[in-house]
Amino acid sequence: MSKLLLLLRAVHDTVHDLPMKTNYSEPKIFTGKVDVSKWNKLSKQEQNEAISKDWYVYYSFRNPETGKLVRQTNIKYEANRYKTAKDRFEYLKNIQFKVSILLKKGYNPFLDNAELTNKYFGKVNPVNTNIEVITEKEIIPEQVSVVVKKELTIREAFEFGLKNKINVLGKASYSNYQGRIKRFLAWLDNYEITSSSGISTLSKKTLNEYLNFILETSRATNRNNTRADLSSLVQVLVDNELMSTNFVKSISILKATPERNKTYSVKQESDILNYLKVNDPILLLYTQFIIYNLLRPIEVNRLKIDDLDLEGKKLFVKAKNKAVKVKIIPQKIIDLLPDFSQMNKNHYLFTPTKFGGEWEAEENNRRDYFSKKFKVVKDHFGLNDDYGLYSFRHTSITNLYKEFIKTLTPNETKSKLMEITGHQTMQALEKYLRDIDAALPEDYSHLL
Repeated sequence: MSKLLLLLRAVHDTVHDLPMKTNYSEPKIFTGKVDVSKWNKLSKQEQNEAISKDWYVYYSFRNPETGKLVRQTNIKYEANRYKTAKDRFEYLKNIQFKVSILLKKGYNPFLDNAELTNKYFGKVNPVNTNIEVITEKEIIPEQVSVVVKKELTIREAFEFGLKNKINVLGKASYSNYQGRIKRFLAWLDNYEITSSSGISTLSKKTLNEYLNFILETSRATNRNNTRADLSSLVQVLVDNELMSTNFVKSISILKATPERNKTYSVKQESDILNYLKVNDPILLLYTQFIIYNLLRPIEVNRLKIDDLDLEGKKLFVKAKNKAVKVKIIPQKIIDLLPDFSQMNKNHYLFTPTKFGGEWEAEENNRRDYFSKKFKVVKDHFGLNDDYGLYSFRHTSITNLYKEFIKTLTPNETKSKLMEITGHQTMQALEKYLRDIDAALPEDYSHLL
């Protein structure tokens, strides 16, 4: 970052009665060789051609040795991140105004400008171009009103974004979101720039390289989820005027194959349930809630005693697609439940040691606990990563589909299933059924 750009950030308000200098030309704006005042009269092709070029502020300064005006380095800063002529021109008008102020104040690109730098920033090390000092608003000589604001570091800006999100996301979602952001900041500290660099140094190139790193070390799904979280946070910074544009949005989403657990065969399901009856009664009932109530494992972990209305045969569960979902409790589950009448209604239904109890653990940790418990069962039966607790939900929905389709039309079958599975739309249910291969055709050998 040049000293001129550092000084530009210090200039803010209006200037009056500044003495004119003759050793420079007034700064001008290059707008892609078009007159922006006639922008709306240009053809779409002319507009696109102009906006595809770099716009910038330029000026000349008299060389003290030759006495001739010499064109200085073009000043773009972040102007070309703006995609509309109006926004880009307004941004450059602001820079043009500030360059003019600095030239009138005595800025000379052929000198070190130490006096002018000290006037705006106090004594700073000219080698460290990332330093910006916080001072109060002050009126300097010759009626120049200046505001010197400290630019937030990348870490400070991202921590601000995280605080903004903490009350917007659910606890589990925020935990995943925060984890991805913190991993990015940790990676950044080993990159060309660090998290202590100014937020203006963060670029699309840097974020793209991090996403490439994620892709190399994990899967496309994780890379896409990381991109979505970074884009969400950068948008918070744009909304709060800490960044000018959300360039993460222009980074492509990669095609990713979603991971799906396989359904169990009749024998596999029977063998697992018989094994759990003998070896782990708590995990058995946990699994049966997935099988008979078609709940997701995370939803089973959320259940508290108070969520079960046994008289009304209703179950209240916090689902991923709405605040609270009401489902019936099949009699088959009611017959398996222990007596809850003396239990604390605010206790969790499932804990590591008993039904109904306190469990001071995060939601993801509670889910991971049962996933690890089930891993022991999978290892016993030699099942690979294609199978999991979620497989029981797929298996039950597949079995229900096969039973309904025996007597109902496909549309009637799907309508019945929607009432049970909790899918919000027919399209969502149909996609789910395709993904788990529930609707397979009958044997067509006789047609060949």
